[in-house]
Amino acid sequence: MGSRTNGGASLKPYLLEEAYEVLEALDGGGEHLQEELGDLLFQVVFHSQIAAEHDEFTMKDVLRRLNDKMVGRHPHVFGGAPVDTPTQALEQWEALKQREAADAGRTRSVIDGIPRALPALLRAQRTQAKAARVHFDWPDARAAWSKVEEEMQEVAAAVAGGDRARIKEELGDVLFSLVNVARLASLDAEDALTGAIEKFHRRFTHMEAELSARGKSVASVSQEELEESWQAAKADERRSEQG
Repeated sequence: MGSRTNGGASLKPYLLEEAYEVLEALDGGGEHLQEELGDLLFQVVFHSQIAAEHDEFTMKDVLRRLNDKMVGRHPHVFGGAPVDTPTQALEQWEALKQREAADAGRTRSVIDGIPRALPALLRAQRTQAKAARVHFDWPDARAAWSKVEEEMQEVAAAVAGGDRARIKEELGDVLFSLVNVARLASLDAEDALTGAIEKFHRRFTHMEAELSARGKSVASVSQEELEESWQAAKADERRSEQG
């Protein structure tokens, strides 16, 4: 077997970039999505070729293992283990993964298998969803919101005390709790935050353009004028949406 260099590791940024470009293209679809999926597939083929050159595995092995895993973990589709609801299908999936780990002599947590490299909000939502499969969950979004209110009080106390380490911890708890609310409301927390960022970007650039038209800039006006311009940008956007 050959000696693998750090060549595969050095390609990580490109793989991540292509994956994000696919995510962005999903909003538009069409030929752009087709192109980006091709670029992502190239990364899969490329990493498989590097592995083959080091006598580790081939693209054929990757596809065979994928096929075996999908068939093995979906007996309600490919075998004789029907289920009546999506929840039952997820429970069956989890039980099969636990059995695979036991057969391999490994101890596996219910919340294992979520990449640490995922964006934090997405990782939080996936972690919570896995815990929910074994009924470790809030009953609904309203109940989860009560935890947000509790955590916000703890953040306020931490901020008042000025302890940066505690502020960081309590803010993390608030964010994690907010993800619970989003998930139980059938929303994606990552998408919700992305939407808020895009909204801020639209309004801020609108404010910049409005000030520039008056021969001013965001750096040159007072805090009060910035706030007035910001409120005007919000009002203009609302009128545009209603029109």
